Amino acid sequence: MLYSGGRQLLMVDADGATRFEDLEPLWDAMEEITGGDEGGEGVVVGSRAHMVKSEAVVKRSFIPNMLMRCLHTLLLLVGVGHIRDTQCGFKLFSRPAARKLFLHQHLPSWMFDVELLLLAKAQDIPVREVDVEWHEVGGSKLNVVKASMGMLRDLGVIRGNMMLGRWERKVKVQ
Repeated sequence: MLYSGGRQLLMVDADGATRFEDLEPLWDAMEEITGGDEGGEGVVVGSRAHMVKSEAVVKRSFIPNMLMRCLHTLLLLVGVGHIRDTQCGFKLFSRPAARKLFLHQHLPSWMFDVELLLLAKAQDIPVREVDVEWHEVGGSKLNVVKASMGMLRDLGVIRGNMMLGRWERKVKVQ
């Protein structure tokens, strides 16, 4: 993200769970946020939150759904409760916002999305959430319980470092 040359920068998971057809609504939301200004800052988050009662989520086993609810509760406490789906891997950044946010990102693990959204909130960078289509991709080797424990640890790391002032909330662009 720091070395890209585009006006808008897309982050997308490699598993193909989201559709590139959903990029247009993200672009439209970015245009609204920035007013079409190339120097404007904004983040548009693809969201699967509208699917909570859909077959894609309802048919998942109890443990992933319970862990999802626990994560959402913790995110409210951490300060990103205004975003319903922080973990969707379909996010669009204006170039100025990406430069400001990714330069000061610390976490390389699962919760980097949350850290970026907290940085955006602290910098008054507008964030908008846009519904996207999503489908479960089989064959994942992810251990949901182990990943969830790592996410819990990382939330503590983010919150602790920001509260202690080790990681600045308001950052200056170099």
